[in-house]
Amino acid sequence: MRESLAVHRDFWLLWIGDAASLFVLPLLAARALDATPFQVGLVSTCLTVSFLLLGLPTGAWVDRMRRRSVLIVSDIGRALALGSLPLAGALGVLTLPQLYAVALGYGVLTVFFDVAYQSYLPYLVGRDRLVEGNAKLAATQTAAQMGGPTLGGFAVQAFTAPYAVLANAVCFAWSAAWIGLIRAREPLPERRPDRHLGREIAEGLRFVFGHRLLRAIAGCTASFNLFMMMSQPMLIVLLAEELALPSGTVGAFFTVGAAGGVVGAVFANRIASLVGGGRVIWLSVAPAGPFALLVPLAQSDWRLWLAAAGQFVVAFGTSVYNVAQVSFRQRLCPEVLLGRMNATMRFLVWGTMPLGGFLGGGLGSLIGVRPTVWVAAGGVALAFLPVFLSPLRAMRELPAHGGDVLRPVPDRP
Repeated sequence: MRESLAVHRDFWLLWIGDAASLFVLPLLAARALDATPFQVGLVSTCLTVSFLLLGLPTGAWVDRMRRRSVLIVSDIGRALALGSLPLAGALGVLTLPQLYAVALGYGVLTVFFDVAYQSYLPYLVGRDRLVEGNAKLAATQTAAQMGGPTLGGFAVQAFTAPYAVLANAVCFAWSAAWIGLIRAREPLPERRPDRHLGREIAEGLRFVFGHRLLRAIAGCTASFNLFMMMSQPMLIVLLAEELALPSGTVGAFFTVGAAGGVVGAVFANRIASLVGGGRVIWLSVAPAGPFALLVPLAQSDWRLWLAAAGQFVVAFGTSVYNVAQVSFRQRLCPEVLLGRMNATMRFLVWGTMPLGGFLGGGLGSLIGVRPTVWVAAGGVALAFLPVFLSPLRAMRELPAHGGDVLRPVPDRP
């Protein structure tokens, strides 16, 4: 029987490093710079637009590099970018254009980090332990998201928003330090004499669009992300501005919701074993999605926590879904295409996020903040349809790539 990844040294270092998260840029825009709903939505757009603009070539570039090095450089860059905000705040020169620029730079580096880490994990732990690895990573990512808004909200109250972002910069420096201790070194990918960026991008596109299960997963995830990004910035405006809740309370609201993601990640492997690796992909999101309709009911009374409970259930289902579908994608894809496959999927499923942020900000200014949250909640409730209407509905077991990846000998404690 193989040992748990919790005692796999290199995975443990990646696991600790990946937990860095305490992001408060939309709250900073709303509170410190008195941004309008449209401007708050634009900050969220800047954070994610790089997945749309750079998502495809990033996969080809990552497949040409050692992924561990990409992770370290990305974290250091994010630490420096975010560190510029408290410095500007201290000098009294912090502006919305700088916030947009930092959000754009952060987004570019996040594209590289996410594609690299999803492609590095199969090398580090092997394809047979991907569900366990992804579940642990998802649990810590969501735990960081769970604690981040609360800590960030109280930090905004205590230190003002620009200085609260300093904690975020420190988190990414922490991540770079831990990942730098990983001993496993991938061999430098062989430089093909006929390599061509456009041809390499096309290979990744063909792999994803040529597989009907991947197409269904992309459709579901892209729809969910579109409507969630319509909702989240407007939800911050609703809670912080229209309901005038303290920043700590706003953070606590998102923490309750994110707790569902932690619980979902913890039980993802057991749920998949119970219902099957194929069926879990749609069964995790179909019952959870309608609970998003509780979110627009939020008021400054008990209904705030009813809305938070709705967020909890949606996050639970989403976490189980993500562990299942990411592990399936990693098992299915040949090693040489991992970066491009992950980048193509990120392009498709995260490329809708800047559009969602932009539409959310526009609708918030046009029809109002709460009606926009209602529209987004309806979209989230129906996002499961592409996977429900696909062959995944009847599949218990999922196909996998025939060969394992080259990886180092598992570490011993």
